[in-house]
Amino acid sequence: MQAAITRASLIGVLCAVGASFFFSFNDMAIKFLSDGYALHQVVLIRSVIGMGFLLAILVPFEGGFQALKTKRLGIHLLRGLSVVFANMTFFLGLAAMPLADAVAIFFISPLVITAFSVIFLGETVGPRRWAAVGVGMLGVIVMMRPGSGTFQMAAFLPLAAAFGYAALHTMTRKIGVTEKATTMTFYIQVTFIVVSGAIGLGIGDGRFAGSGDPSLDFLLRSWTWPTWGDLPIFVVIGVGSTFGGYLISQAYRLAEAGLAAPFEYIAMPLAIFWGVVVFDEWPDLTAWIGIALIIGGGLYIFWRETIVGSGFAARKPKRR
Repeated sequence: MQAAITRASLIGVLCAVGASFFFSFNDMAIKFLSDGYALHQVVLIRSVIGMGFLLAILVPFEGGFQALKTKRLGIHLLRGLSVVFANMTFFLGLAAMPLADAVAIFFISPLVITAFSVIFLGETVGPRRWAAVGVGMLGVIVMMRPGSGTFQMAAFLPLAAAFGYAALHTMTRKIGVTEKATTMTFYIQVTFIVVSGAIGLGIGDGRFAGSGDPSLDFLLRSWTWPTWGDLPIFVVIGVGSTFGGYLISQAYRLAEAGLAAPFEYIAMPLAIFWGVVVFDEWPDLTAWIGIALIIGGGLYIFWRETIVGSGFAARKPKRR
């Protein structure tokens, strides 16, 4: 029995690492595309490709279309809207910010989830975890640099994304035991397609673009046909985001939360790597301090939740 548990835990950790790589590549690729396409167009193409991959590969693997049936459609749609909000705000932030900075601020989400668990789920959080929340929030303030010449409003976008992700997680804790990973992924993709398609129909002609702000232009730019050179990138992020979502769901089904969760933080060094190699961005000393505070607070939360046995991340959903 012990060998089987160890093997399952190892597979869970590998799933968490694989999911983090897919999500990190997805972030880098969308930032790369952000100066040539509209966000809603990128998300729509990504989601359509991802839906095709889900229906052709993952759904048959999970038992066929029977797996898509649910009695909790309402909360699935609310989860979908939460992750759409989280994705949209995060990607808009990427258009204007260094990749590592945006990812670091987004990683405040475990701390926000801790606060939400008290407000919405009635859970008890001790002073040590509240202290970790405070440390993480201090890290966000350091990263945002209020009052300095380098402060930018775009830093609020990944922060808003973290709150959207926290709402997603809070709802998932209510349905994660009874609903399959493919079911949750399917309805999220449906929401992405509907919302991004509606935005495209409403403002996809680009009549509101041209502000000069990278985030606003990414949101309001007109639709354009992808170039042949960019099509492989769209395919990779479409398949990768769906497969990453499936892997992260499997990670928390197979491994203990305290074991799997810290491996998601591999996304931070990956973000620094992509930033340096692709965008020639290197975090300065202030950014390193903020990163250390945020990641330290988040890892402490995971550790304390494991110690107290509350299962904080046992059903932690995919990030994007």
